[in-house]
Amino acid sequence: MRSPSPSTASSLPPMAVNLLAGGAAFLAYASMYAFRKPFTAAEFAGLHFAGVDYKVWLVIAQVFGYMLSKVRGITWIAQMQRHSRARALAGLIAFAWLALLGFALLPAPWNIACLFLNGLPLGMVWGVIFGYLEGRRGTELMAACMCASFIVGSGVVKSVGTWLMVRHGVSEFWMPFATGLMFVPPLCLSVWLLERLPAPDAGDVAERHARVPMDAATRRAFLARFLPGVAMIVVAYVALTVARDFRDNFAAEIWADLGRGGDASVFTATELPIAVAVLLITAATMAVRDNFRALMLNHVLIFSGFATAVLATWLHERGLISPLGWIGGSGFGLYLAYVPYNSTFFERMLATFRVTGNVGFVMYIADASGYMGSVAIILAKEFGGMHLSWAAFYAQTVVLLSTFGMLVTLVSAAYFRAKARRHVAIGVPAPA
Repeated sequence: MRSPSPSTASSLPPMAVNLLAGGAAFLAYASMYAFRKPFTAAEFAGLHFAGVDYKVWLVIAQVFGYMLSKVRGITWIAQMQRHSRARALAGLIAFAWLALLGFALLPAPWNIACLFLNGLPLGMVWGVIFGYLEGRRGTELMAACMCASFIVGSGVVKSVGTWLMVRHGVSEFWMPFATGLMFVPPLCLSVWLLERLPAPDAGDVAERHARVPMDAATRRAFLARFLPGVAMIVVAYVALTVARDFRDNFAAEIWADLGRGGDASVFTATELPIAVAVLLITAATMAVRDNFRALMLNHVLIFSGFATAVLATWLHERGLISPLGWIGGSGFGLYLAYVPYNSTFFERMLATFRVTGNVGFVMYIADASGYMGSVAIILAKEFGGMHLSWAAFYAQTVVLLSTFGMLVTLVSAAYFRAKARRHVAIGVPAPA
């Protein structure tokens, strides 16, 4: 089937454009996971380096590279021009894939460095793809589709990786490269579709404000205006990233602790229902036209997600729900809180206060900080004398960080409510 050209896409009904964009973004970001997450499906049992589990070194190396990528993305994504996105995506993915080839060819432990190199470009992929979607009246639906790939993509590529190892005898070292190879065609298709999306129209600009690259002066002005709010967002997002990333990176070990090790289906079985539920809830916020009310609704979703993760863990610790119910319920809560930040929160924040700029800048400040926290928590687990199983450590992390996240979210909501009232009081028209 032929994809619409730019002129054809602009003549499609708005909902068709939203679904086309959302589907393409979902496919693109899910394909990215095939170059980032497959190695986490392997346990690398019996391998150690400097007295530490070899897989822990792999996770630390990749997350550290990914974190540096997010730091670089603060300025690189903020300044990116539309015409360079496809070329940037191709270069980022190609670099990451070549690093996986190095991981397969070099012996352990020298190939740990290849996972660091693999993470270096991948942290910027989100910002490149989201740039196609932001500043539109249908951004919530598009972005919710894209963010569903956070959940489905990771689970699917780990299932594919496990399938390659168990059914086809692919080694743990070649499996990540082979998994990436399988997702090259859908990645190319999705980028081709994204390139054919029409630009935001006049109605989009009127309702969501113009989205443009941000130079250094614009970025400084933004931080001066919203620094307390950005600080609270970052703190809550760090808590979320630490818990969500730990669950994702060490899912194989957590399931092994819970008696389901080596089961390829368990990853997709838990993640698919979460993705559908979170997608529907997040996309439904598109129905709220008033930007400030939608911003407050995002705070409600984030608070509810934290609370759900705590509740699921509390119920499991008392034997009231099964391990599947706990991992699924806590995952649903973490993603319910995580996805709004990656799809609608900053979109509505910029629209509420009529900020001329783009989502990528503030999102990458939060992301860079979040992955610093993720590295820190893994180091604490391994080198901080915490002699806990993976499942027990995950449970404690969820309860502690989610409880803290709820408190910060309440303060953040109060800050932005007060900020919006001052915004109207000084004579700035309230945004639609």
